[in-house]
Amino acid sequence: MQYLPAVEMESPHGVTVTASVIWLHGLGADGNDFAPIVPQLELPTAFGIRFVFPHAPSIPVTINSGYVMPAWYDIKMLDIDRHVDEAQLLQSASWVHDLIAREIERGIAPERIVIAGFSQGGAVAFQAGLTYPQRLGGIMALSTYFATAASIRIDPVQHRLPVLICHGNRDTVVPELLGRRSEATLQERGFAPEFHSYPMEHAVCPAEIVDIGAWLTRVFRAKS
Repeated sequence: MQYLPAVEMESPHGVTVTASVIWLHGLGADGNDFAPIVPQLELPTAFGIRFVFPHAPSIPVTINSGYVMPAWYDIKMLDIDRHVDEAQLLQSASWVHDLIAREIERGIAPERIVIAGFSQGGAVAFQAGLTYPQRLGGIMALSTYFATAASIRIDPVQHRLPVLICHGNRDTVVPELLGRRSEATLQERGFAPEFHSYPMEHAVCPAEIVDIGAWLTRVFRAKS
């Protein structure tokens, strides 16, 4: 099987890898975008975490005048409701499922796999994580929105899956309102997402990195 190309980072030599975080970048970026954050998370080395940062394929993006760039799916209109190419989003989620299956084949228990994503990568993370047929460790949704909320069929095995939602209250690209909608949608479906708001734009800030590290620590400690 052919997998998405990816940047991978593992614990130091001699530490057995027993957990994975598959982290999806945003529009126009690539898998290198979030790799520098890993040391800042200050996660215990003993957790043995492998970080997988896949690269999205390059496709024409309508809101950028058809310019070809790395993207998980096309965005047709940049309004508050978002008009996305759902078929492409589902294809990207399927590729993430392949990466999850590969981690399981490499010896990682599914409940020790976290799916993370920033912006449109987060929309794919929601879809991929909530529809995977084996219980995962959690979903981390950063400055994003639940693009498939109206159509998704959540696998029952993911009921009450831990979800972290982080958003900037000055975000003009993906307004915080969309992050709050994601939180409300999940609550309506029986989840209890953890929501953090920060005085930032469409970005990641130091306080958020601290919260991400703390959340991942709780998730992996609970699953150890």
